[in-house]
Amino acid sequence: MHCTAMGFNVVRTTSTPLSLSSTKSIFSSLNPTTTSLSAIFPSKPIVFPTISAPKNAFRRGIVAMAAPGSLQKSEEEWRAILSPQQFRILRQKGTEFPGTGEYDKFFGEGVYNCAGCGTPLYRSITKFNSGCGWPAFYEGLPGAINRNPDPDGMRIEITCAACGGHLGHVFKGEGFPTPTNERHCVNSISLKFVPANSS
Repeated sequence: MHCTAMGFNVVRTTSTPLSLSSTKSIFSSLNPTTTSLSAIFPSKPIVFPTISAPKNAFRRGIVAMAAPGSLQKSEEEWRAILSPQQFRILRQKGTEFPGTGEYDKFFGEGVYNCAGCGTPLYRSITKFNSGCGWPAFYEGLPGAINRNPDPDGMRIEITCAACGGHLGHVFKGEGFPTPTNERHCVNSISLKFVPANSS
């Protein structure tokens, strides 16, 4: 009759139950080197597969969210086509100092496009003097602007729907005499004015 102990076949040669002394003698007769745990369970280092990100994955950065069919570019591409100030505001959601923007007190007739991708955003007829230190509009062109709450929930960010570029914030119910009772507070750097008489 055979029985298995620690993976080895032990031959039982007697019909009587094995005593403790006989059991000891059986196991003591086995080669100690083959019955050691290190021989049965060899100690080998466990190798786990490595997961690595593609080169330049973090350098490329993550592209800002925008509307379907939008103009998406990598961080490197935006840096190549935007000035450092434009990149800071449009792509990194910065803010220009109040009263310093090119279009703060400008009221020419035409259209204001996104400085990043050229998409038309505002008509000059919707611009008004709010006295806040930034260009103010009471409405954007239909479908041109996305609205998203800031992470702290305090304000509503407005972005270009085509490229996701940061424009500024929108405020409601401030009492300005406009048709919408809204103020789109926009960074001048985020805009590019196109005169009405330009071909």
